[in-house]
Amino acid sequence: MTEPLLSVRDLIVEFPTRRGTLRAIDRVSFDLKEGEVLGMVGESGAGKSITGAAIIGLIEPPGRIAGGEVWLRGERIDNLPMERMRRIRGKRIGMVFQDPLTSLNPLYTVADQLIETIRTHLPISEKEARKRAVALLDRVGIPAAARRIDDYPHHFSGGMRQRVVIALALCAEPELVIADEPTTALDVSVQAQIIDVLKEICAERGAAVMLITHDMGVIAETADRVAVLYAGRLAEIGPVRDVIKQAEHPYTVGLMGSIPTLTQTSDRLVQIPGSMPRLNAIPQGCAFNPRCTKVFDRCRKERPEPLDRGAGRQVACWLYDRAEARHG
Repeated sequence: MTEPLLSVRDLIVEFPTRRGTLRAIDRVSFDLKEGEVLGMVGESGAGKSITGAAIIGLIEPPGRIAGGEVWLRGERIDNLPMERMRRIRGKRIGMVFQDPLTSLNPLYTVADQLIETIRTHLPISEKEARKRAVALLDRVGIPAAARRIDDYPHHFSGGMRQRVVIALALCAEPELVIADEPTTALDVSVQAQIIDVLKEICAERGAAVMLITHDMGVIAETADRVAVLYAGRLAEIGPVRDVIKQAEHPYTVGLMGSIPTLTQTSDRLVQIPGSMPRLNAIPQGCAFNPRCTKVFDRCRKERPEPLDRGAGRQVACWLYDRAEARHG
């Protein structure tokens, strides 16, 4: 077995408030192999973006990693000093944010920002850095890259800005790219182009991608594996084809049922009743139990840990506990 590129173990992220401590991520564990695309999906508030921010060391104080470990190619990175983590961020881990305007400084040209980032992480001249930056912009699909590199971010459309952000995330040739909702505000046709660019470039360089999204369609087209989060906990993880074809956790079943298909014959899509609980009101036992159609007594009392289902799948649901099945 080769060592995973990224290993997250029992990650806990908490936010202290005047009314008590809110736990946004509650003992989440997963691995990511070199060259693999892991999709992370769930409703708004499930903890997807916070998981990405924790990995890259960008949790806003007073939020903090309160437990667990994050390992990058055998090196623990969640407890590193801020300056050391800054060197890893950008060089070894690239980040693509949902809103490109949060990644791009409106006061500097695209050339300024790309060249500075490249020279921060790679020992090359300004001329060589500019040449590399133009090649990157060309690779991500910016027309007339040699001319447009001297434009400011506001001169670009939303889709083009997102391409610039991808170039920025990839310019130091990172081992891991975390893409947080990179296509949310874009037209469907542009979404597909952005995802294709990200996949192709990462495949060429052997980089792994953690793709955070609420769009199961994007996951189905892009990811090798999918992790489903609910209320800061891992509900299900496995190969994307298996999970889409035969989802096991009742929450994942609901997510899959809400996607329209060409062969749909019913008048209505599946709807998951209720809404995700607030962080200060997560129920005892399984967090999904108030919305679950298959809930039974144990679900309301005991929290299920991810159970191994074989073929690289894990499901955090008491329906699949062998002891439960025997006593059925």
